[in-house]
Amino acid sequence: MSAVSLFRRAFVKQIADFYSANASVSCYVQKRHQWNLKVIPKPGVQGKSYRRIVHFKDKYTVEPLEVTNLGGRDPETGRRVVIGIGGGIKHKYHWINWIRDGPTDLNEKPKEERILAIFHDGNRTSDVALVGSGKELKYILATDQMKVGDILRTHKGIPRNPIRPNEGDAYPLGALPAGTIVHCVEKYPGLGGFLIHAAGTFGTIMNRDGDDRVIVRMPSKKLFSLHETCMATVGRLSNIEHGTTPIGSAQKNRELGNRPRSGLWHRKDGRHGRKVRKLPPVRKFDPYVPTKKETLTLNYRSLNE
Repeated sequence: MSAVSLFRRAFVKQIADFYSANASVSCYVQKRHQWNLKVIPKPGVQGKSYRRIVHFKDKYTVEPLEVTNLGGRDPETGRRVVIGIGGGIKHKYHWINWIRDGPTDLNEKPKEERILAIFHDGNRTSDVALVGSGKELKYILATDQMKVGDILRTHKGIPRNPIRPNEGDAYPLGALPAGTIVHCVEKYPGLGGFLIHAAGTFGTIMNRDGDDRVIVRMPSKKLFSLHETCMATVGRLSNIEHGTTPIGSAQKNRELGNRPRSGLWHRKDGRHGRKVRKLPPVRKFDPYVPTKKETLTLNYRSLNE
């Protein structure tokens, strides 16, 4: 055996003895090009739009709120998620009070509020109205025929016969007659105006579904079966011409916060063509009831029993 082989055997034996004596010693070499996967939510999931962040306060206020424009980037990582968002004019945000509260006793008169101002908010498509009652001020969505100085009435009771509401009044679905045009409809009782917010849109009360449910046709022609105690505001939302008014120029589109697109996508050409499908069945929304967590009890018993 050569001297080189003897030297190799002795060296390997020394290394083995070292690791056997120091078994708890570990060595970690960091990779130079290590890539960590960062999962970014898709647009529209979990309420993320990647357009703006509104700095809400702890208590409701009519003071215009500060806004941080995201430009299509994730606020945590700074990576661009939505390519079509960017730039735009920075607007103040007016906090909408979605809950229309009023008396529930039929012997009491409806709560009355006066319209103080109607203006356009750059963060939403429909106009905003400032209403007041006593010392209370709040913002609501303005309807098409709403004017400054009008009186709005709100009541949460359901009478035996349907009432004849005026535009801007808020009543439960069970108190309104069939054919009434509504918006800001509650999905569940007490949730606040959750459905129909876009400019010029409205829903229609179709008919009753059983003893305590009302069918409402949405702007998408879908039929929703909602509880009769869900509140709804009467009338069609303002700024009706929003969907039919052309933008006019690329500069105006940039002011709205939209980046230029490639122009390769066409709505009715090729595989992106318009598909006509039948309407889905009526969706039924029941009041949300949290499920009780069942507790499993385990008892120890001996095998001799």
